[in-house]
Parts: sequence; structure tokens; C-alpha cells
Amino acid sequence: MRDVDAIVLGAGAAGLMTALTAGQRGRRVAVLDHADEAGRKILISGGGRCNFTNLDCAATRFLSGNPHFAKSALARFGPADILAMIERHRIAWHEKTLGQLFCDGSARAVVAMLLAECAAGGVTIGLSHRITDVSLSDRFVVTTDRGVYRAPALVLATGGLSIPKMGASGLSHVIARQFGLCVTDTAPALVPLTLDVAAWPWVRELSGVSLPVAARCGKARFDEAMLFTHRGLSGPAILQISSYWQAGQEICLDLLPGIDAAGALRAAKRQRPRIEGRTALAGLLPQRLAQAMAAHHLPDGRLGDIPDAALNRLGQILSRWGLTPSGTEGFAKAEVTRGGIDTRGLSSRTMAARAVPGLYAVGEAVDVTGWLGGYNFQWAWASGHAAGCAIAEAA
Repeated sequence: MRDVDAIVLGAGAAGLMTALTAGQRGRRVAVLDHADEAGRKILISGGGRCNFTNLDCAATRFLSGNPHFAKSALARFGPADILAMIERHRIAWHEKTLGQLFCDGSARAVVAMLLAECAAGGVTIGLSHRITDVSLSDRFVVTTDRGVYRAPALVLATGGLSIPKMGASGLSHVIARQFGLCVTDTAPALVPLTLDVAAWPWVRELSGVSLPVAARCGKARFDEAMLFTHRGLSGPAILQISSYWQAGQEICLDLLPGIDAAGALRAAKRQRPRIEGRTALAGLLPQRLAQAMAAHHLPDGRLGDIPDAALNRLGQILSRWGLTPSGTEGFAKAEVTRGGIDTRGLSSRTMAARAVPGLYAVGEAVDVTGWLGGYNFQWAWASGHAAGCAIAEAA
């Protein structure tokens, strides 16, 4: 039996931040993870360069049953705080677009930074530990295939259900339910959307085509790039919208944001009446997409012979193309999980369970889902810091 002040389940971004924060404040912390290396999801993030935060981080850019829940933690540990740690470890970084900060080099530098900070706090990192039981008597008892740990504080930081090939299992949700906490419905988020290939057979021919779009779902709108895939749609705009999309719901795509598509087609008709419709479209859209749209929505022949009414109809489609996805690519391709441990059972200041003293939940395990672009990492840092501070104060 190994007695510590806190047991953190999960050696990811949120778990390591919790551990290093409590450890550096004098608490004995053990981090347990079934994987053979820490921070596996960090290592694959941002194309291997880790989009570690976003300068434009705000609670309004997170989805949750309680849209105000993330405010407290984010206010106390923001982008400037993680950036200060990054710079203290001399990790070179750059801003890409839309406030996204990436490492210049490998994401391994971020994992090394977190492990160094944990070492500075005397944190024990237990990798390749398969958890077989979690119980509570006077303290939390975690039984693994490599020993038993006991502590007055237990932190659920194993993430959600996304990317199961990396070991995602929903363990935090299982343990939360075991101790009486509610877990909201979960779904893949930041995930490609699929289309019914029977209804949209020609979309498969567009695989690899990308273009800037305005994607809408309900009140949500994102102006970013979209990519056609052999199964449907992807790219930043679609990944963002997927977090808001519900099964059976239509999404709306503006393929020419900022352009009066119908007016542009009519102007081309006046200026170059002898060209074909698909040629005119190729001046506005990627060639393969232009050919497909012309084949399905314009009569054959010269642009000058096509009635304005037909050009107007196509213009409306280009500006407001309504599609109902058949589904998503699922948790296997999802960057994060929407939903999780219900925030109504947690303190927004400490991330502690209201009804179970000593139990905490952080990061993706909680019903807080950020936009694409570093927001979910910032939530991991902020929620982990909040829990780590609370553990130190409670001891």
C-alpha cells in the first residue's frame, strides 16, 4: 500500500498539470496511467507540434450544459500562464492563425516540460499501470496490477472517448458514475462528417478538394477551410461545426463567402457570353467542384444561352448549400468528446465533486468542449491548475 496525498488517474495534459501544481505546493502526488508513456495525445496534437493554447481563449468558445462553468478556471490560468511556462523551458513557439500557438519543433518538448515540472514537485509517475479497482472508505483506494495506492484525494483525468486506439476508454465516466456523479450524453466532437454516398455519389469524386467556406449549424458559424473526403466533409470549418451538429440536422455551406454568387455568374455572362458554364464556375471554385456543380445545376451550352433564372438558382445553392450529414466518422477520428461529467455536480472554482469530498474531475472528462485551435488544451491546463491548487489548499 502506497500512501500519498492525491492520486491522479491519467498522465495527459490535465492530469499532469494537476499533479505538478499540487506537487509544487508540497503535496505527495502519484499519477497513474495504463499507457507506457505520458502525454500520448499531446504527442499527436497539432500535427506533432502541439497547438498548446489560443490567445483568443474565452468561455464563450466552449460548449457545455453550463456555459458559465469554465469561466472561473480560465480566468485564473489563461494563455499567458501556459505561455510563461513554455518560455521558461525555452520551447520555441509561433502563432499560426486565429490566435493558435504551436511549438516550432516537436510536441515532445511540451511533454518533457510537464514531466520536468512534475519532477520538480516530487510527483511519482506510474506508467503501464492497469487499474483494476477504485473504492472509497476513509480514503480512496486505487488497485492496479503494479500495486495499491491510497489517498484522501482522487482526480479523474483520463479524458473522454475520442481516439480509442490510443487507449481512450471512458474510465473517468465509469468511476464518476460509481460515486454517484451524473454524466451527460457523449458524442464525437471536432470530427469529420459523413454523407450518404447513395444520395451524393458525385461527392466522392471530389475527395481532396478544399476551399474556404462559411459553415453554419443553427446559430453557429465558422469561416474556415473545408475539405471533401471520400466519405463526406472535413477540414477546420466542418470540424468546428461538428461539435454543434445533432443527428438529422442540416448544415448550410456558403461556398463563396463574401461574394454575391448569383451576381458574379450574371456578370460573367455579360462579359464572356461565349464560354461554357463550367468554365465560368472554374473562375470561382476549384475546378473539380466547378465541373460537378455545373453538371448537376446548369444546362449544357454557352453561358450567354443560359437563362438568368438558372444562374440565380445556382448562385443560391453556392451561397446556401444545405446538406444533412448521415453521421460522423465517430470517436476513432474525433479530436475530443462532447459531453462528460455533469458540471452541476462539480465546483467551478476547484473542480471538486460537491457530493464526494476529495474527488475531482478535470480536462476532457468533464462536460466542457472547446473549439478547434488550442482551446481544449487551455481547458486542460486551467482545470488541472484549479484542481491542483484546491488539493494543496485542502491538505
